[in-house]
Parts: sequence; structure tokens; C-alpha cells
Amino acid sequence: MSIWRLLWTISTTTTSSISKTSNSTFSQFRQLSTSFLVTKIPKKFRKKRKKKESPRTTLVQTQPNIIPYFENILVRDTHLRFLTKTKEFLSKQPHHVLRLDDAGKLHQQLGFPRGRKIVRSLQRHPSIFEIYRHTDGKMWFGFTDFMEQLLEEESCIMNQMESDRVSVVRKLLMMSKDKRIPLSKIYHNRLLFGIPEDFRDRIGKYEDYFKVVVEEDGKRVVELVNWDPTLAVSALEKEYMVDEDKVKRAFKFPIKHGKALDLDEGDERKLNLLYTLPLVSPYSNGSELDLWTVEAEKFRVGLIHEFLSLTLEKRAYIHNLVEFKDEFCLTKHTYQMLLKQPGTFYLAGTEMNWCVFLKDAYGEDGVLLNKDPQVLFNEKLYRCSRVNET
Repeated sequence: MSIWRLLWTISTTTTSSISKTSNSTFSQFRQLSTSFLVTKIPKKFRKKRKKKESPRTTLVQTQPNIIPYFENILVRDTHLRFLTKTKEFLSKQPHHVLRLDDAGKLHQQLGFPRGRKIVRSLQRHPSIFEIYRHTDGKMWFGFTDFMEQLLEEESCIMNQMESDRVSVVRKLLMMSKDKRIPLSKIYHNRLLFGIPEDFRDRIGKYEDYFKVVVEEDGKRVVELVNWDPTLAVSALEKEYMVDEDKVKRAFKFPIKHGKALDLDEGDERKLNLLYTLPLVSPYSNGSELDLWTVEAEKFRVGLIHEFLSLTLEKRAYIHNLVEFKDEFCLTKHTYQMLLKQPGTFYLAGTEMNWCVFLKDAYGEDGVLLNKDPQVLFNEKLYRCSRVNET
């Protein structure tokens, strides 16, 4: 018995010592950092989330509805932004020159990328701009002699087309809600209609058509003096006299109907035509129409069609339309409204910066059918600017 008691005592002591050792080891382990443990799913095993599409980059049109030549016109606008904006800005400077140090701070006014050197943009158009050192030791730039000749040619075109531009302004006033538009809005959009830069001075010659009123806040507003019924005829009405069927197909305002009617395609088209016609003249008073009725939408669609027909290239960007939003009784749903009329309008660009085209004004090759003399001059300028372009 004494031998067994001795063995039991030894085993108990050994077990107790092992237990104490393991407890002390575990307590030490608990004090160690666990930062080395992997607590997140490795990046390569995570599910890839789709990036949220931005209206800034999302195209309005998708395949197969994209018309390449309309989209390419906007690409051309991007390439020529510097040339167009710098030409306008420099034309208003004394002696048509500007110091390079000052120009580098005017990226928005001159249309070159922020943070880039303007010299690089100037060197792309050697036949239009020239850089030289002035007597003050500073670097300046201005127009070349060739460009000065082009400016004189453009000035002659402006003088020849003055009566037509006056008619355009009169028609814009006749379409406006109160027959008055702030002078600044017309000035901001003058390139869209080919209106000369000094039209604010020229407008005083036409007292029978316009009256400039200065409001309390100093804003100058041009008002219509006389209503001319011969001008209150829209481009659609003129087209209706030539091709009635074409105008009938211009817009669609479909009627919702149940399947119980069992209409075939021809009957459905006739039913929709009864709802679509007659159209509402853009020279009528749209402010008197109930905002969300079909008649009001017909008015707004017809007004935008007439507005585009008055432009040089039969197209306008979103900011051009927004500028006249109040005067033309447009709503924030203009984008969706134009998308519903794909037979007449084509919206190019992105959802945030789109441009609307009159499709019938362009041929199948994407070339404008009837070109204004100012458009022909602009094309000549663009061709000359690409000579020796790097």
C-alpha cells in the first residue's frame, strides 16, 4: 500500500505542476498582440463593385441609336474650344494683343486646360497666333497678319447679314413670354445666332423694332416695339406648306389605349395623329397653357424646334436653352421631353452636357444642308488653323 500511495503522490504533483505551467503560458499568450491575424477578406477575393455611373461621363445615346457624325461634331467643338474662345477674347483687347503672364491666369476665358501652359495651345495654331517679345521685355502674343485679314472678312459678313440678325432677335422676342429678354442673355448666346459682338451698340439704330429699358438693378432689357405677323410663321408651318406628310411625322404624342381595342399599326398611327395635330405655334402665349398638359408640351417642343431653326448650325447646348428658360416657359423636364421625339431631335454628348440637333437640317453624311455665310467663314477659319498644326 505504501508503494501505491507514493506513486499517487508523485502523479498528483506532476499534474499540478503541468497545469500551473500551462496556465502561466496561456496568460502570457493573452498579453501578446493579435494584429498579425487576418481579420479582413483579402482584396483579390473580394467581390468587385460596379462604379456608379456619373452623368458627367454617361452618354445620352446607346447602341444602336448613336449617330457618329453628330457625336463627332461635339468632339470637334472640344478641339476648337481654345481657338474659338481665344479669338473672341483677343478681338476685344486693345491692339489685339495680350501678355503671356496675364493669359496664363485666364484658362476659363481662353479655353485651355487649367494648370497647362498656354504656349502649347498657341503653338498648335501658328497661322492664327504669334508670340513675340515686347519692348518692355515681356512675352506677348497676338494675331498674325493673316488672321487680321480674316477678321476683316468676318466683319464684312457681319455687316452684310445685319438685317437677318435683326430678324432673328425680333423672332426671339416674339417667342418670349413678356416680349422682352435681358440684353446680357442675347449677348452670351450671340455666337449661336451669328450676332455681332457690338450688337448692343447697333441695336439703337432700330428704334422701330426694339426698345432698351434699364431696370432698377441696372439690368438692360430689350423689348419688342412692334409685332410683325409676317415673322410669326414658324419653320414647321412653312414646311407644312411644302411637305404636309413630313410635318405630320415630325412629332409623336401617342394616346394610351387598352388592348381591347385591338388596333393594327395603321389605325394606331391615325389615332395618334389625331392627338398630335394640330401643333401649337411657338409664337402663341405659352404661359397661358396649363403646365403639364399635352398642349403645353406641344408648345415647348415647337418652340425649341423654332429656336434651333434660328441658330447657325441648327443645334444648341443645354446651357443655351437654360439661359432662356424663364422667357420661353421651359421646364426642368426638357431633357426627357426631347428624348421622346427622336424623329426630329438628336441629343448628343453626355447626360450633364448634351447638345440637341435638328436632324432634318443635316444630310446623311452629317453635313449641314443650308450653310449661313458665317458658318462658311467658321469652316474656313478651322481649316486654316489646322495648317502646320502640331
